[in-house]
Formats: sequence, structure tokens, C-alpha cells
Amino acid sequence: MAAYAVCIDDGRVLVAHCASPTGESNWTLPGGGVEHGEDPFDAVIREVAEETGCEAVVERLLGVDSRVIPVAERRVPSPLPHQNVGVFYRVRITGGELRPEPNGETAESVWTPIPDVAHLRRTSLVDVGLALARTVPPTGHVAPVPVGGLIQH
Repeated sequence: MAAYAVCIDDGRVLVAHCASPTGESNWTLPGGGVEHGEDPFDAVIREVAEETGCEAVVERLLGVDSRVIPVAERRVPSPLPHQNVGVFYRVRITGGELRPEPNGETAESVWTPIPDVAHLRRTSLVDVGLALARTVPPTGHVAPVPVGGLIQH
């Protein structure tokens, strides 16, 4: 389970550039794993602070996305598919300064105009988060996001 922040301000979204140990790099939303016993609401605030250096407040729950990543599409070799349950929150940055994550995978975080996101090599989480923010579905569920091209799991 993971919690993700959708931070939108003045037509821009906050995205984080992550480099994996395998050398791959993608843009994604600030966020990550919920620790044992941690509330996803608290996890998203912690993750934003760790990855970006910014203080944040949750404005609203956008939705929950559950997807199974087939073995053939996993970046990490495994004999089993992976299920990712992501809790997406609309988050507002209230302070701090953008910086790389100390001793972490986030090399930088930047405010990117939403139309420019289509040109980034990004995780499907970015598209899910933006779809939830754009449509705010009453059920909190967004249709599956097609993966391919610049979009990665």
C-alpha cells in the first residue's frame, strides 16, 4: 500500500524524478509506501517532506487505485504479478524549499505545467493522480490507465 500526493498549483503539478538502482529513471508523484501501523493520510505528508523538502497539508482524498502489474511488465524480476494499492490525496504545499531527497531515490522535484507531463517518461501513477484530480469521481475510482510509450509501471 502506498500514498501519493497530487499537488496542483497554477496549472502545474509537482513531480519527482526518481532513479532506480537499475539505472532507470522516471517522473512520478511524491509519495510511497505506507509503513506498518501508519495511516495513509500521515504517510503522504511524511513522503512529501522526505522526497521534496516541502511541508504539505492534505486537502481531500481523491481516490484509491488498485492495479495488478503482470510479471512481464515488472521492473523487478519476480515470478509473481505485483498488486499496488495507491491512495491518492489532493495536497497543498505550505512551506519549505524543493530539494533532492537525502540518501533516497528522488533526485529532484519540479513544478511542471500539466500539458508538459505528456512528454515526460513517467510512471502510471502520474496519469492516475491527474485523472483523479481532473474528474474527482464520486466513487473515487478512475478507469484503468493504458501503459505504454512514455508511461511505465
